[in-house]
Amino acid sequence: MLTCQELTELVTDYLEGRLSLWDRMRFRFHIGMCKHCRAFLHDRKLAIKTLGKMPADPIPPDVRDELLDRFRNWKRE
Repeated sequence: MLTCQELTELVTDYLEGRLSLWDRMRFRFHIGMCKHCRAFLHDRKLAIKTLGKMPADPIPPDVRDELLDRFRNWKRE
């Protein structure tokens, strides 16, 4: 079974349909057993739905570059 930490690392791939059949089954099994991860998944889905309703204003290039840099290096810090 996946740990809660492993599930949080896979949630984006799960929501985007990029998990293998085996990982998708492990993910769903964990969600079925763990109310905290079910709540976490629900929150992620709600955030995506809410953010999807926001206007698509362009991000200034310097802000975009800074965000991308931070996301690329978040585990290194």
